[in-house]
Amino acid sequence: MHAPARPPTQANRTASIAAAISAVSVVGVGISLSIPLLALELESRGISGTWIGINTAVAGIATIATAPFIPQLVRKLGCRWLLTLAILVTALSLPAFKLASPFILWFPLRFALGASLCVLFAVSEFWINAVAPPGRRGLVMGIYATALSVGAAIGPAILGLLGTKGWAPYLAGACVLSLGVVPILLARGMTPVIGDGDHHGVLGFVRRSPIATLAALIFGAIETAVMSFLPLYGVRLGMSDAQASLLLTIAVLGNVAFQIPLGIVSDRIDRRLLLLFCASVGTIGALTLPHMPVDGVPFKIAIFLVTGIVGSLYTVGLAHLGSRFHGADLAAANAAFVMLYSIGLIIGPPLVGFGMDLYDPYGFALVIAGMLGVYVAVVAGRLMFMGASKA
Repeated sequence: MHAPARPPTQANRTASIAAAISAVSVVGVGISLSIPLLALELESRGISGTWIGINTAVAGIATIATAPFIPQLVRKLGCRWLLTLAILVTALSLPAFKLASPFILWFPLRFALGASLCVLFAVSEFWINAVAPPGRRGLVMGIYATALSVGAAIGPAILGLLGTKGWAPYLAGACVLSLGVVPILLARGMTPVIGDGDHHGVLGFVRRSPIATLAALIFGAIETAVMSFLPLYGVRLGMSDAQASLLLTIAVLGNVAFQIPLGIVSDRIDRRLLLLFCASVGTIGALTLPHMPVDGVPFKIAIFLVTGIVGSLYTVGLAHLGSRFHGADLAAANAAFVMLYSIGLIIGPPLVGFGMDLYDPYGFALVIAGMLGVYVAVVAGRLMFMGASKA
């Protein structure tokens, strides 16, 4: 007879969470290094900006195509080996881009990179959500988001150190990405699994939990739009290039600063109300920006606060998913979350760019306010008319 399995200890739980967070933070470093590196490589080869944008967008298409299959992949391979495979594909893709001389080969390579990144984020978020203690889920997700943001900030610094020419940045990126395998393989005791009898689709979770999944869509759209257009907004209002770039640094710092505090708050109140609060503050803040002089301290404080609070939509939305779903449902819900986030990455910059063309430069802030306002209306409507079990 086999002895009954002992329940996982707190040490096992902590080690499991730390493994997933460590892996995704290492991957964050590699991703933030690779995206600008690949764009600069294409530009040095004489590829037009339009084609660089189209090639980059293939990664988003890959995410949307891959997300529905993630629950089945988790079921067949398990979290540990699926994450390991995805990290290795991501790492090997970097030198493959450098080796691939014909530009046409960059499209399947970019698809493979986007698909592996989709698996990395969806599965790591499922892992963390599944093993996080319910009473501290918001805190854990806040730590996860902070680690990812810090990793993303380190990537460009490495690129600045090594430069963008030759093989050094590609090999360094591949090595950094490969390090993400180590904590995953060392994790023991609490790796979430999906039973063979569980079959759950992904797209249905957009309908089942629109408050959480639409938080990912809105955050993805705004995050990319801010990264793309906030410096341009500053320049068009008379700031120097250096001053405008500083705005982006302030926005990133705000995003890092608010993840853990708002994650802790989400453990103590209804997360739907916190999502409503974050989106409402973002809407009001975005509407206020056009009326503030960009060279003043209040404008910089507003950027710090608004981007930090709006950035917590992702963290709190993830925690809300984890509190509602379990097992195969949670894996499918996390895949839907990542898929909606990727759609946001695709639609955000064109919308904000169009807004700036219509009302230069204030369309930047007004379009962002409009997107957040729509989300506020959705959350308020669900809370008012659908009831707690439907939101």
